[in-house]
This record gives sequence, structure tokens and C-alpha cells, in this order.
Amino acid sequence: MKKYIESFMRYRFLLKELVIKGIKLKYRRSYLGLVWTLLEPLLTTMVLTFVFGNLLGRGDALYPVYILCGRLLYSCFSSTSKIAMRSIRSNQAMIKKVYVPKYLYPLSSIIYNYILFLLSLIVLALVSIVLGVHFTWHIIEAIIPLVILFILCVAAGLILSTVCVFFRDLEYLWEVILMLIMYCSAIFYHIDSIGEQTKQILKFNPLYCLISNFRCVLIEQGSIFTSTSYGISNLNMMIYSLVFSCVALVVGVVMFKKNQDKFILHI
Repeated sequence: MKKYIESFMRYRFLLKELVIKGIKLKYRRSYLGLVWTLLEPLLTTMVLTFVFGNLLGRGDALYPVYILCGRLLYSCFSSTSKIAMRSIRSNQAMIKKVYVPKYLYPLSSIIYNYILFLLSLIVLALVSIVLGVHFTWHIIEAIIPLVILFILCVAAGLILSTVCVFFRDLEYLWEVILMLIMYCSAIFYHIDSIGEQTKQILKFNPLYCLISNFRCVLIEQGSIFTSTSYGISNLNMMIYSLVFSCVALVVGVVMFKKNQDKFILHI
């Protein structure tokens, strides 16, 4: 363990440069640049609110905040997993020429996407204030699902980046899986409108658990540790998502470490 910590500290400046490079490349030749990070979730929320709130009559005063919470957390997981999945093959020229710990590539892509996600939370804060959300001290607990989300993103990124080197069709398959995850995360619908059996299935989706925890402290002004959402304990959902993410992280680290020396033969 000491060896890996020393290696990480030795290359931490390279990790920083890769993160900065990723942010710059993402908005290269873009007129809006970082502004699009704030504008995109706002425009998407307006469309979803219009469709599901007005046309289908399923919204309320805080419905845009409800959608935005789910949309932002899901987009963070979706974008980080997709960019991390391609990170090894995208940097194959550098991998073939210079020795650098290979985990830096998926990790840097995850970090810079997560930073952009944190910036997009500014939009959520502004929309919440405009629509009259009353913040309580429980808002501090929002840090918990955000930290767990980062762990989940790193875990998914390591696993996907490893598998994608050997099985490139995973890129197309993952798009379908992400669509399934999106519909199982209750982003634009309230789960009180679905059956009891379906509710029980949704709680096994760790991303839904994180979204529900985040909505709990922001919209419901409750505590993750004492309140329930649609009959499901927020504490249980937090524990489940944390355990799931940590186990997935261990699996991802082991998979990546065991296969990283084989990457050069398949990229």
C-alpha cells in the first residue's frame, strides 16, 4: 500500500495536468465554453418540465428542482463512465511511448468531469432559490451522496476502461445500459405513481438511492439519517449505495491492476 501511495504522490502533478488538459479539450473551439456546463442542464430541465409537467400534468411548483437533481447526478455518472471507458484507447499513443501509471488516464477523466458536475450545481442552487426552496442545515448532508457518487464513478470507470480494452463493443452496449439506468433512476417521474414491486426494484439501483438522498436534503428538507422517501428509509439507501460503491471500487482496482500490463497488446 505504501508503494502505491508513493507512486500516486510522485505522479500527482501529471494527474493535475491531465485534468486541466481534459477540461480544455472538452471546450476547445467552443464559443460558450464552460458556460455550456451551466446552460445545458438548465435547457434540458426546461424541456423535461414542459413535457412531463405541463403536457402530462405531473408537475408541481418544485418539479423543475426535482428533475434537475436527478438529471445532474445521472449526467455526472453517465459522462464520467463513458469518457473513462475510452480513456485507455484514447491515450494509446502516450501509453506506447512513455511509462505512466495507467490508472491516471481514467482517473483524470473522471475527476475533470466531476469538477464540471460540481460547477453545474450552481444552476441547481439558483433554480432552487428562484422557485422558493427553503434551505435547512440538513443541506450539509448533501455532501454524503456527492462523495459516494464520486466513488461510484471511479469504480465504474476502472471496470469499464479495463473491459473496453479487450471488448470494444462494450461502448455500444453501455449506451443501452445507461438508458436502462436512467429510466430506473426516477429522474423525471415520482415513484409514488408506480407499483409497489417496481419501487422495490428501484431501490437496488445505487444511483437512484443517491438521487433520492440528494432530493431528501434539498427538496424535502429532511435528514438522510431519519427520514424516508416514498416509504423507503434514506439511511438504508445511503448505506446500500456506499457499500455497493466501495465493493465495486475494490473490484475495479483489482481488475485494472491485474490487466494493465496486457493493455499494450490490445490497444
